[in-house]
Amino acid sequence: MAANYNNSAWFYDRLSRIVYGKALINAQVYLLGFIPPKSKILIAGGGTGWILEELAKIYPAGLNITYVEISANMIALSQKRQTGQNEVIFINDAVEHVKLAADFDIVITPFLFDNFVEETVDNVFNHLHNLLKPGGLWLNADFQLTGRWWQNVLLKSMFVFFRLLCGIEASKLPAIEKHFDAVGYNVIGDKTFFGDFIVGRVYRKLSS
Repeated sequence: MAANYNNSAWFYDRLSRIVYGKALINAQVYLLGFIPPKSKILIAGGGTGWILEELAKIYPAGLNITYVEISANMIALSQKRQTGQNEVIFINDAVEHVKLAADFDIVITPFLFDNFVEETVDNVFNHLHNLLKPGGLWLNADFQLTGRWWQNVLLKSMFVFFRLLCGIEASKLPAIEKHFDAVGYNVIGDKTFFGDFIVGRVYRKLSS
């Protein structure tokens, strides 16, 4: 069963700020700085949609955004956001089930892959990889373990909480780097937050 954040939509952003301050937001805002004007963007698992307002601050117009989110409650919150003159299409479904044209300049996955076991990660990654244009940018924000004891404690607590509340299938972080490496993405931007526990990373797909 796919994870669904309907139960946490109303308090998700508030909870993340209590635990992480602005680190989750800052990691994603860092990534947005790499987006060129007039981009066609796919956001997979966008949550409450605040990222749409941050995009509109950078580009009040000219973006074509497809916003895919499995939680109907999260979509409802996202649709209330101020998106400027940017074109936004909202799709309420799991991203791996959505059929889209393979012509996106940008793919954004904000804390998406830590919801899944490895088999699901394979399916989701391959689907998104095929939707991104050659030379396009993949902006990924996620957690990482760098050997500090408190990271494991926090991570395990997080998995237990969201498994009980939202039915996420994962119990450990997937080895997402190996997926990017296997198909030859180049890292062109990288920044860590919250004691290196959170990372924002920018990948460029091979041009051919």
